Amino acid sequence: MSEQLFKVTIDNITIEVPAGTTILNAARKIGGDVTPPAMCYYSKLEGSGGKCRTCLVEVSKGSEKDPRPMPKLVASCRTTVMDGMEVKSATSPKVLDARAGVVEMLLINHPLDCPICDQAGECHLQDLSYEHGKNGTRYEFQRRTFHKVDLGDKIQLHMTRCILCYRCVFTADQLTETREHGVLDRGDHAQIATFIQKNLQNDFIGNVIDVCPVGALTDKTFRFKNRVWFTKPVDAHRNCSNPKCCGEVQLWMRGDEVFRVTARKDEWGEVKEASNGKTGWICNECRFDKKHTNDWVIEGPSHVNRHSVISQGHYEHLEKPQEFLPELMHRQPRLLMDIHSASEVNKPDIELSEIKGPAHSTDFNK
Repeated sequence: MSEQLFKVTIDNITIEVPAGTTILNAARKIGGDVTPPAMCYYSKLEGSGGKCRTCLVEVSKGSEKDPRPMPKLVASCRTTVMDGMEVKSATSPKVLDARAGVVEMLLINHPLDCPICDQAGECHLQDLSYEHGKNGTRYEFQRRTFHKVDLGDKIQLHMTRCILCYRCVFTADQLTETREHGVLDRGDHAQIATFIQKNLQNDFIGNVIDVCPVGALTDKTFRFKNRVWFTKPVDAHRNCSNPKCCGEVQLWMRGDEVFRVTARKDEWGEVKEASNGKTGWICNECRFDKKHTNDWVIEGPSHVNRHSVISQGHYEHLEKPQEFLPELMHRQPRLLMDIHSASEVNKPDIELSEIKGPAHSTDFNK
């Protein structure tokens, strides 16, 4: 029996998707500006989504059978498509205004410490505020603050930056054998914390660093050592002894030194499915203990979106642009102008353009 397909139109682009597909995943198949942003939804984690409200969209037509529009904006990560549904995302003024309001709310208590935050350069909240936020804030009251907490010897929690997306809670609940942290208290006092000040020691607990969309959970072995845009991401793999670990990672290198190891991520910032069919989760041994190039089989430079600050200086297939000036001038231009006719400082018999490197006084003593 063939799979039932629903036809859905998002921002005037029509696509067919299987029944049960959410509006967000349908928009991701289209890609580009059509795709709503998402801070809490994570396709590899069951139950995620519906927390941050950044993926709100306007449903202008419910379906072919019931063409009435939905009365309010809906969370695209939780709303499944119907046959004939029409959705407005980037083309709806209501949606754009709502996203700007959500960004303003998420930044109410945020410390805005990007210059000292290790997540800067790969922070989803940075991208969200730049693309969908406003220039200023109307909030005039004192911000909520928390003390930094060490969750063991490898992870640090900076709760002041947290947006309560619950990703780390779902990761620990579904990926590890025991979950020792969660959301404590309610309302403005709600926070991510461990039960009775326990440390997070599970073999796969390091994955909470990868799923965190902000700088709330950071790698203590990498803190303040380098900026991500100064490092070069390289794909690598190893035969890990842990059967749950995919063994395929990104090495963040500067020269021959490995500064940190992370899971590979796709264009939506989620862990990428490994070539062996496993979900791209990696164990703590691969993440924290294998920090030498001889521990890995290096495959080559990682693909980085050229619009990302991380891509500066290391595109994969860089082609040097062709120089058209010699063809236009019908001769090879000199590197320096001939100023001998106007200056008597340098010897006329010394050709400046033929000097290899900067000119020194010894070049004129010949």
